[in-house]
Amino acid sequence: MKHCCRRSTKCLASRPSDSRLARPIKRMLSRYSSLMIVLHTNISRCYQAMSTFHQDGGSKHFMSVGFGRVVLGVVLVMSISAASYTAPSSSALTEENLLFLEAWRAVDRAYYDKSFNGQSWFRYRENALRNEPMNTREETYAAIKKMLSTLDDPFTRFLEPEKLKSLKSGTQGALTGVGLSISYPMAINGSPTGVAVMTATPGGPAEKAGILPGDIILAIDNRSTEDMDIYDAAERLQGPEGSSVDLSIRSGANIRHVVLARQTVTLNPVRSRMCEIPGAKDSSKIGYIKLTTFNQNAAESVKEAIKTLRDSNVKSFVLDLRNNSGGLFPEGIQIAKIWMDKGVIVYICDSQGVRDIYEADGADTIAASEPLVVLVNKGTASASEILAGALKDNKRAVVYGEPTYGKGKIQSVFGLSDGSGLAVTVARYETPAHTDIDKVGVIPDRPLPSSFPTEEDAFCSCLRDPTAACNLNAAQLFTRS
Repeated sequence: MKHCCRRSTKCLASRPSDSRLARPIKRMLSRYSSLMIVLHTNISRCYQAMSTFHQDGGSKHFMSVGFGRVVLGVVLVMSISAASYTAPSSSALTEENLLFLEAWRAVDRAYYDKSFNGQSWFRYRENALRNEPMNTREETYAAIKKMLSTLDDPFTRFLEPEKLKSLKSGTQGALTGVGLSISYPMAINGSPTGVAVMTATPGGPAEKAGILPGDIILAIDNRSTEDMDIYDAAERLQGPEGSSVDLSIRSGANIRHVVLARQTVTLNPVRSRMCEIPGAKDSSKIGYIKLTTFNQNAAESVKEAIKTLRDSNVKSFVLDLRNNSGGLFPEGIQIAKIWMDKGVIVYICDSQGVRDIYEADGADTIAASEPLVVLVNKGTASASEILAGALKDNKRAVVYGEPTYGKGKIQSVFGLSDGSGLAVTVARYETPAHTDIDKVGVIPDRPLPSSFPTEEDAFCSCLRDPTAACNLNAAQLFTRS
């Protein structure tokens, strides 16, 4: 497997001390305010060909948005920017042509594969302006989508204005929808068609209707999901509060229809409890923390859970990342720093090597010494994989479960002048051990019993009852051998 390595010494020496990705992230982490539209500029001559990040002195959000709120398994750099393009002086260029050129320019500057899937990107632009109809906004959108399809990259995609709004809303802590996190079916159980349920938000309409992780959504409002784009499915599940959506659900061999009323669903990212295990000596009290998403509240919620559990004299922790499909990138970094006092968290790479390194320095650490177990499964994706990989490779935690989803691509979101946007793949990431997890996932240290539950109450029961099929020996839970 090819790993990314450092860039040349000459290039590294000539760039600013803060790299162009680390700088906006550090700024954003210190000034975590609302999303802002920012300008696009080059930062370093070493990266002129790959310049994709934008600044105007304001803050930014870097995110990996989980499917179901919107998308699955990609680390997304949310740098909503005006991807402006200075067109050649020509009276023949229309407003629609200029919008197309904005999109072309964003990809030209940002896309991580500078071969553009083996084609001349400039020649494509010239041919498209000559041959593609762009007389209406719909035709221009179609031309942009056709252009992006030539990259053969499902994660570089066009976002209509409403889809861009939906993407941004998924990390704000609440959504108006049915409370489902969804994915492509292969991420759950290998089913060839439909849209798979990863999680149902506790107390949300879907959970109340008995929809479970692993269920397959076959149709939304009588429209088959067989060939439906995952982002289209997420948009269809959302809607005005009080409106209804008709779902066709397959649970195992059974198919049923449910009508759900959309409501504002608060995305509480953390659930926790204390499990007391009789006779387990030092590990008699285990703090269980279930992290369901990486929204704006995630890191603080994890800190609060740790402090509350410590008040109950908890001496060790279990961090459950199963079916957590992602969220804000910096929240993943911050949560890693909670558990780590030193070490690399993640490498950000492009075609030229390591672009940026994120490390723990102890400044934000509050739980670096207690024994820690991390639980993962196929629904663990994106920011969850960054966190699990960091804790595993630094030997900070023992990881239990099954290989994770395996999406290691990073995207930046560019806002276009009409309110639409693009999500463009700009880089990939590797774990601290230089493992490229794309299409592979994070490999756990140990498996979990097939009957191991996902509910926190049942988790405690499995630790307490040595005769249960799902039992894990609490005394050996935190040991690697």
